[in-house]
Amino acid sequence: MKRRLQTLVVFVLFFSGVYLLLPTAKIAPPLPDSYKSTEPGDTTEISGLSAYYTNMSRRDVVNYYRVYFSKSSFLGLPLPTYILNHPPEYTWEVIRDTTHSSFLEELVHPFRESLFVNGYEPVNDPFKKTGSKLGDYEFEGKKYSAKITVLEKGSNPVARLVIFAITISTLAWLLFLLRKTHDDIRHNR
Repeated sequence: MKRRLQTLVVFVLFFSGVYLLLPTAKIAPPLPDSYKSTEPGDTTEISGLSAYYTNMSRRDVVNYYRVYFSKSSFLGLPLPTYILNHPPEYTWEVIRDTTHSSFLEELVHPFRESLFVNGYEPVNDPFKKTGSKLGDYEFEGKKYSAKITVLEKGSNPVARLVIFAITISTLAWLLFLLRKTHDDIRHNR
């Protein structure tokens, strides 16, 4: 039994190491049928940030980036991806304090990187004053209903391994203490 447990632990640690060292996905692709923003702050001021005007729905935008983000650039290996839904106000902390937001979703690879997808739909602006009317965006004769801002937050592979090692060491220590406490309680009965 002990030998099987050791084999399982080695197996899990090996594949965890491979997962942590896999290269990140390539740069996020532009949204189809969209207009890339050239406004100040949407180009090169913030590394990993890009913005687009589009008519895609929130669900379509998030699914588009989920499909892209859920695979490694190495052989297209699948990566565990979680989607976190943040309040729009969090955009001011993650991206910048001047970014408008109707929604903010974060696609996360545990212990690795995140991709923030912020959407602003003037019609669904949670901060607009009652009775005020905001319209669509218009560029080159075409109207767009939303502005999507995408921010990639990567991490250093060495930092990933260190944080994972600290987490596993802490977990092992806690399990040791739990077992010791359990044995002490059983012994004192």
